[in-house]
Order: sequence, then structure tokens, then C-alpha cells
Amino acid sequence: MKGPFQAVPVTDKVYWVGAVDWDIRDFHGYATSRGTTYNAYLVMADKPTLIDTVKAPFADEMLARIRSVCDPKSIRYVVSNHSEMDHSGALPQALALIQPEKVLASAMGVKALQAHFHWDVPVQAVKDGETLDLGGERLTFMETRMVHWPDSMFSYLQGAGVLFSNDGFGMHLASARRFDDETPERFVEAAKYYANILLPFSDIVLALLDKVAKSGLPLKLIAPDHGPVWRREPERIVSLWAEWARQKPRNKAVVVFDTMWGSTDKLGRAAAEGLVQAGVETLVMPLRGNHRSDVATELLEAGAILVGSPTINKQLFPTVADLLSYLKGLRRKNLTGAAFGSYGWGGESIKLAQDALTEMGVATVEPVKCQYVPDAAALDAAHALGQKVAAKLKEALR
Repeated sequence: MKGPFQAVPVTDKVYWVGAVDWDIRDFHGYATSRGTTYNAYLVMADKPTLIDTVKAPFADEMLARIRSVCDPKSIRYVVSNHSEMDHSGALPQALALIQPEKVLASAMGVKALQAHFHWDVPVQAVKDGETLDLGGERLTFMETRMVHWPDSMFSYLQGAGVLFSNDGFGMHLASARRFDDETPERFVEAAKYYANILLPFSDIVLALLDKVAKSGLPLKLIAPDHGPVWRREPERIVSLWAEWARQKPRNKAVVVFDTMWGSTDKLGRAAAEGLVQAGVETLVMPLRGNHRSDVATELLEAGAILVGSPTINKQLFPTVADLLSYLKGLRRKNLTGAAFGSYGWGGESIKLAQDALTEMGVATVEPVKCQYVPDAAALDAAHALGQKVAAKLKEALR
């Protein structure tokens, strides 16, 4: 059926029938500056099968793309790889129209869908390694619990070698193009996605990648639920995920701070000079102009973090407190660092920042602080702080 929304062929039997969200700029506190896609896939076997749906406001767009290939009512099976609402939001509307023979999800997915929709729809739980005969094609299910929700699973289309990986190997990137080789931003956005969504689950990711490798399943295509389909370099994104999950430190430091009257800014810039002169790749990220999710992204391939905060009402400056809370949840390992800051009378923020870094597992050196505007001695101390962090980082890199 002709219309503005057309399905995009992925293989001769698999079609992308998702939606592009050009507007979204925030995803759970993660700045999605390039928007996102909600990917759903139609497998045109003897028993047509829909893999995942889209966010609820985009249901009509998804259904229109399905109609460009087949009558939605001809779909026999619907698979929910992940119950998060950007993938299941359109599920009730789709099921009301399709009325499939079976709706399938992981055992935890069955529970999550029920908790989301409070419905009387029967959903069949599938086990790890279970297969589904689509008539001429077969799907194999693989549990991927906590990558990144308890219900997550992969579905693998045998023969075609297509891995429907839900949030695995994805990214937030709105584009008119559907494939990795058409999207030059793919690795930047893939890194940002891993740093802000998957990083806390890195140990589980490594175990999963080992499980996939040992399965011997050829990955000809990886079709995630966000971003482009990996058709040219599926092995590259898998190797990058393994690299990011190992969280090895690199010769790079991120200096991040906010400032009230410019004094903490001066200390941060002096510390950055110390790092640079010690041979460390250094990025200065004032929080007035950098989002917490961009700081997290830079830390993915770094080895050190220096955090600066003025004191306000005996507390951290609000933007710095926000950043540290966010980073604590992401649980980046193997970092070196320190705190610094200017204060008026109490100076509590510097200790709070240092304590937060220690709680995050950062290997710290002694912080630097000064009262009001830094003089030459205070700037020298900040410069020395950068060099001390650089020395500690280089020890960690040996």
C-alpha cells in the first residue's frame, strides 16, 4: 500500500517498520541532541512476525509502514524483546488491530508487560535458547537479563543471521538513513549510548558477549531498537562494546566544574595546564556549557577526573551535585582524580566532592582549595594538583 510511511527492506524478508523521533532532546536525563529512532522489525515468513513496537505516539506511523508490506491482520506472532515503553508503548494498539496467535516475551518480560498495561492479554514466556518456527524461518531467543532491564532478550533469525538486539548495540540518533555505513555519527553516538545507559552493567555485558561468541551464531546483521542497523561492521560494534565494558583507563583526563564568581574556574584551568604539561590528553568541561551525559561520554575513554565546586549553603554547587549523583549511578571504574574549589568561609563543597569521588571508587590525591579569589600560590597548587593526578594516572597505566 502506497503512503508517506514506507517500510525499509533490511533483507529480502526483514523490514524496518519503526519511527523516527526528530524532537526528543532528553531521555532519562541523557541529552539526546540528535533525537532517536524507535525500531520495529517485520519478518515476512510464512507466519509473519513483528519484533517489538514503538513509543505510543508513533503507533500510527509504525502501522502505516507495516501496511506498505502486508495487512497487519496477517501477522501471526508478536515478539517483545524489551518492555520499556519506548518499545512497548504501541503494543496495546498494535495487538488490538493485529490480533496475533501469540505474543511472546521473556519470563520477566511477561511480568513487566503486565505491570505496565494491567491487561488480560495472554503473553507466552519463552526460555533462553528456545526456538520459534515461523514457517520456513526460525527465531532463537536469548535472555540478556540486565542488559539493561531484567526482561531484556535478543531474538536471532536463523539463516539470515539477523540479531534483533533490542537496546543492545544501539544509540540515540534520528536519521533518514537506516544503516551504519550511511550514518557517519554512528560511533560517537554509540559511545554516548553505552556510557549513559549500559556502563553500570559492564560485567554483565562482558558475560553476554562471551555467551554470544560461544554460541557460534554468525552475526550477519545486528538490528537494534535504536539507531541504525549494523550491516557493514557488526563485528566492530561488538568489539567496541567489549572494549568499553572492560573500562580500562586511558591517558586522558576530564576537568569538570562550575563556578560562582570565576575563582573555581581559574583553579580548574590551572589544574588542566598541569595535566597537559605532564603529557595527559585533557578536556576542560565547565558545567555552564556541558551536559552531564556529555561528561559521562568523555569519561568512557578516559583515566582521570578532576571535579571543582564552589560552596553554597555548606553544600556542593547544584550542577556539580547533579553530576556526581549521575556519575555515581553509572559506576565508571578505574579512574584517578581529585576535587578542587574556591570558597568564602566554610569550604564544605571540596570535601563533599572528594568524598563523592572516593565513594565512586576513584583513586584520589589530596584536594586543593582556596578562599575567595586564587592568588599565585593557589594557582600553583592547582597546577601541581594536575601534575599529581597525571603522575598517579601514569602509574595506573603501567
